[in-house]
Amino acid sequence: MTQALLASNVVLWVLVVGLSLLVLALARQVGVLHERVAPAGALLPTNGPKVGELTTAMEITALDGKSVAIGGEKPDPGAMLVLFISPTCPVCKSLVPTAKSLVNSEQGRLALVFASDGAENEQQLQQHRAYVKDLRITDYPYVISMQLGMTYQVSKLPFALLIGNDGILKSKGLVNSREHLESLLESMETGVASIQEFVARNAPHKQEDQEDQDEYKSSALEQTS
Repeated sequence: MTQALLASNVVLWVLVVGLSLLVLALARQVGVLHERVAPAGALLPTNGPKVGELTTAMEITALDGKSVAIGGEKPDPGAMLVLFISPTCPVCKSLVPTAKSLVNSEQGRLALVFASDGAENEQQLQQHRAYVKDLRITDYPYVISMQLGMTYQVSKLPFALLIGNDGILKSKGLVNSREHLESLLESMETGVASIQEFVARNAPHKQEDQEDQDEYKSSALEQTS
């Protein structure tokens, strides 16, 4: 009986050690994959105004009747984030709180404007008013303009523009997460149109660094042999 108990304990310890080694190996592999996978940025479309171009100033009447200036040079020190959403877009509804949180974290350096289209009659206007109230974005400008969407060739939602106070289009793209929205800010700060372009630019340098490391390892092995 004692020998059987001892044998079972040994088997259990062997299993525990084996599982521990397996977890460590998996954790290491996850770390390697995390380093190799490129960061996901907003998908940059090829049509419409290009990043780095001067935008045209547009005066649009918001849902509350106030005039909103989108594009063109402004005296305000901060940039403007224009987020295109729609009452029929389920992803948009989940992204709105994220956009609000991101803008609040910028502490006044970023203005937020929501944009949509499709209000051809009073019934649709009422739908947008209910949408704004439901999303709790009554404190933010909400413009309904088909011309704005056509100007920037917005074909899918949610879509975002980031325009500097100098009127330059800093970044744009399809967004569905905070990571995507933050990538627009990163593009503005780095001067690179998209995260994908940044990764592509730095790929040759990473390859050179890897080659240098391999060469160093080979040299060290030759010296020790």
